[in-house]
Amino acid sequence: MKFNFLLLFGAILSLCATNLLAQVTTQWGPDGFVKIENNSGGLIADLENGDRFSRDHDQAGDINDDGVIDLVVGARSDDDGATDAGAVYILFMNNDGTVQSNPKISATEGGFTDALSEGSFFGYGVAGIGDYDNDNIPDIAVTAIGVIYIIHLNSDGTVKNFVKNQNINSQGLSAIGDLNNDGRIDLVACQSTSNEGGTQRGAIKILFFDDTSHVINSSTVTISSTQGGFGTGLQDNDRFGGREVAMLGDIDNDGTKELAVGAFMSDGGKGAIWILSLDNTTFNVVSKLKITEGLNGFTDTLTTGVNPNGTAGANLGHALCKVGDLNGDGVPDLMTGANQQNEGWGYILYLNADKTVKTYTRINNTDGGFGLILDSEERFSRSISFIGDLRGDGTIAVNYGGGAGGTGTLYLLFLKPCDFTQEAGFNRWSGGNILFSNWDHNSQSLTSDSLTLEQCTFKAFETDAAYMTYNYNDGRCICMDSTAILATSTELSTAFSNECYSGFLTTDLIEMNTENQAIIYPNPTSSTLILETYQTSFSEGDSIQVSSILGKQIYSSRLYSPQTTIDLSSFPQGTYILTTSINGVQKSYKILKE
Repeated sequence: MKFNFLLLFGAILSLCATNLLAQVTTQWGPDGFVKIENNSGGLIADLENGDRFSRDHDQAGDINDDGVIDLVVGARSDDDGATDAGAVYILFMNNDGTVQSNPKISATEGGFTDALSEGSFFGYGVAGIGDYDNDNIPDIAVTAIGVIYIIHLNSDGTVKNFVKNQNINSQGLSAIGDLNNDGRIDLVACQSTSNEGGTQRGAIKILFFDDTSHVINSSTVTISSTQGGFGTGLQDNDRFGGREVAMLGDIDNDGTKELAVGAFMSDGGKGAIWILSLDNTTFNVVSKLKITEGLNGFTDTLTTGVNPNGTAGANLGHALCKVGDLNGDGVPDLMTGANQQNEGWGYILYLNADKTVKTYTRINNTDGGFGLILDSEERFSRSISFIGDLRGDGTIAVNYGGGAGGTGTLYLLFLKPCDFTQEAGFNRWSGGNILFSNWDHNSQSLTSDSLTLEQCTFKAFETDAAYMTYNYNDGRCICMDSTAILATSTELSTAFSNECYSGFLTTDLIEMNTENQAIIYPNPTSSTLILETYQTSFSEGDSIQVSSILGKQIYSSRLYSPQTTIDLSSFPQGTYILTTSINGVQKSYKILKE
């Protein structure tokens, strides 16, 4: 293999500073899922084929005030009162992701008194909107054909009262935070079938509400081919607007906020996502960027052709949500999907500050590490919503809608922050058993695509690898079991320990390498944690600290003696990060508090 010496020299310059001492990079990875459908995951709903439960959903805050986030889920084709009249379920959640109870709001249940008729599709779009009527109980927004209801809830999930906003079409609904700073969460109505500017080019409407929960029509902002400053770029049948949008915030630090909007039938059905920068006063588009196959950093291949349901292509961007910074680069990332790509593929799009895609990872039957078993026509990822820290342990939960046959299924995916500790210097893992590799040592060449660091860490998640070798210069990725040993790399590879490897997380004793000469035990612990080091003298820089999984420091001390006892008894159960600095070498480890 011929090396590109300019690239090699550049890699040396960029990596030398970060490889002199041990480093820790935190990547968010899979932590299991809960499948919520009729008579599964705690849901008792008597759903029928065609109800389309989970076609839209959102986190709704803690409605019953039990300390756990609750959900609102639409079932737009429920037949209470009339065929396809529609319904909405309030899911009171347990913090393990299962359903505690699920009161229903429809034409016949839940205290909803407005008349719904055949084809009303109540629940086509749903959104959590916070406390709109100032009674300390979160409220919800729900769409039906031509209507957006602001429903003020009782704490038992029934309807206290509602406001009916008419003459607003919407095939989806998203809460986008308080865009105009009036103290109320604002909404986007997704109108993917709008004919503004051309046949089904699509549009979105940014909706603001007054203190009586009515739409302020004079403030409504429409963004389409002909309005809102979008300009050129949309074609007939692009279906701009999709089912949900995602407010990303000011990711490029230029003073304007970015809004991600799907156009799922763009490019012959492959689909696309538009990142719009909005003016702070008019909320019109001041700049935009399109993401699709082969454009602005997204390199995966999207399917084309006719699907079993008569649509065409992969449908990238049908649904999406902001999920925070999952790779630690300071830029919020985006979850989306291509719900017609095979069984339906989810994507994490790791964004750059310039709004382009840095890299991506897939979530499907074979990728992502969740262990999903999806039907061939599941349409997984046709709806997505962000829940947040449902379990109260620093993990995050994200909902993905799917379900072949039309009854509807909600997949609640948990992601956890995982530390990958990089050994000091240029190293690789040798010996042991290879669990994944895209590198042929004999030919010194890649056997498949070059992987990014994020994609490599997901391979470590998927294979439960204890150790990972990664090369920033050529994208080689080798995941190995716990029998591997450290060796020097002459090819500028870097060696990582996966601190989420199941073997590391269940041991009673953590043994650090000889650079630190220390042990930490017991792990897990219910109260005290002990650090023992073989040093007899200590410098000012020798220290220990314990932080929450999100970085909040709860303990810090200099090391003065060979044994330090830390009392964790007053802290809640969960995962913590213990970091030691001994002899100039910093190491971080997961601690489980029972």
